[in-house]
Amino acid sequence: MTVRTRFAPSPTGYLHIGGVWAALFAWLYARRHDGQFLLRIEDTDTKRTVPGALESLMASLRWFGLDWDEGPDVGGPYGPYIQTERKALYQKWANWLIENDFAYKCFATPEELAEMRRELEAKGDRSGYDRRYRDLPVEEVVKLEAEGRPYVVRFKMPLDGQTAVPDLLRGDVIFDNDQFTDYVLLKSNGLPTYHLAHVVDDHFMQISHITRGVEWLNTAPIHVNLFKAFGWEMPVLVHLPVILNPSGKGKLSKRHQAFTEAGTEILVRASEFMEGGYLPEAVLNFLANIGWTFGDDIEKFTMDEAMARFDLADVSPSPTKLPYSKLDWLNGQYIQEMEPLALAQAVRPYLEAAGLEVNVEALLVVMPPMRVRLKRFPDAIGFLRFLGEEMPLPESAEAITHKHLPLDSAAAAFREARNLLANLEPFTLEEISAKLFAIGEKHTANGKAGPFLGQMRFAVTGQKVSPPLFESVVALGRDRVVARLDQILPLFA
Repeated sequence: MTVRTRFAPSPTGYLHIGGVWAALFAWLYARRHDGQFLLRIEDTDTKRTVPGALESLMASLRWFGLDWDEGPDVGGPYGPYIQTERKALYQKWANWLIENDFAYKCFATPEELAEMRRELEAKGDRSGYDRRYRDLPVEEVVKLEAEGRPYVVRFKMPLDGQTAVPDLLRGDVIFDNDQFTDYVLLKSNGLPTYHLAHVVDDHFMQISHITRGVEWLNTAPIHVNLFKAFGWEMPVLVHLPVILNPSGKGKLSKRHQAFTEAGTEILVRASEFMEGGYLPEAVLNFLANIGWTFGDDIEKFTMDEAMARFDLADVSPSPTKLPYSKLDWLNGQYIQEMEPLALAQAVRPYLEAAGLEVNVEALLVVMPPMRVRLKRFPDAIGFLRFLGEEMPLPESAEAITHKHLPLDSAAAAFREARNLLANLEPFTLEEISAKLFAIGEKHTANGKAGPFLGQMRFAVTGQKVSPPLFESVVALGRDRVVARLDQILPLFA
């Protein structure tokens, strides 16, 4: 069997991180088996379609590196891949179901449906429909059509017995048919509902595995019976588990922006990860650990490595939490592997957004020691603010002394350092580190350079937390460092 999976989102807003997770698993499985991964857009709920959502969705998927073999923009042998462009196909097969007594035309008006719903709910029945048009005589159907009465097409669900839903993760899940109503397949505007559209599309697009959220499991009997009615082979069903909030209390929110739970920022939109300073490979690694394990107690791995092991059958059906702290750890691991230039280019937009103009040359100097300190790219703002703006001077000379570097020693050390840096040639990292280290050893009471170098870093950068001193001096440049020391030395007068 050729493996063909699909991701079939609706363009009704932002791409949820749970959608990226579902797409990742479908993509991994297809790539593992040298199959095809399709992007199909389920846009038949036209009232909820958001302009620009499709383009945003595709851009997000591409940022994550989830490429598709067939889809709206790349085409393919089973297109079109946007459902509203397949309207005639759904109508054809809805009519086939009617002609073969598997479906019928329902002429219930909105008022009729509302009254029906009230009567059924009074009896404890929440199905919302009493099947009154299911066995309407042919002549009555013809009469109502002739009057121009709008109608929907409903599927004739079995009235008794049971339906077994074969789920790859759970085995056969058994449902009593009497708990279902006759669901709408084709709306009065001629567009299909999800129930009909995805069954028709999955058949004609030759989808081998349907991956979707477990919330669809309760309606899967409709789809099983539709496949049976058509006489089509049903794809393998894989209902992925619920993703919970980090606390494990409730399903991950679909709010329209990040929110905070127990002091942890919870990101929901794919764009929030894209804009939040994460690397796509780190986010995918993080998501691949949700509901599936690589094995051998390994948590950091590439998607190429995951492909060699991934199997949908190994996904846990149990609800699973999103450990956001693990994402930050993973992202930090990937940042450490970045080349200085790539990291400088990644960090710079966040500095500029914070109003800090820092040239790439300066960033290249501080990136190597900074790699181990960053969890996300915006973290660099706090470390590197001194490169883009003038920082406050120490409040007093005592603020840049130490128990092993008393006032007189500090004054002498800073004067010597100022004169050194004003005239040092070449002004290189190696020369600066060697000479300043020697000054520290010379002037501290215990003969160790650390106390001076720490106070010198604070004096030069104006920050308690910054890159190491020597890199900070090179990044600032001779003129700025000397000018700052000239402002600080009068504190010792």
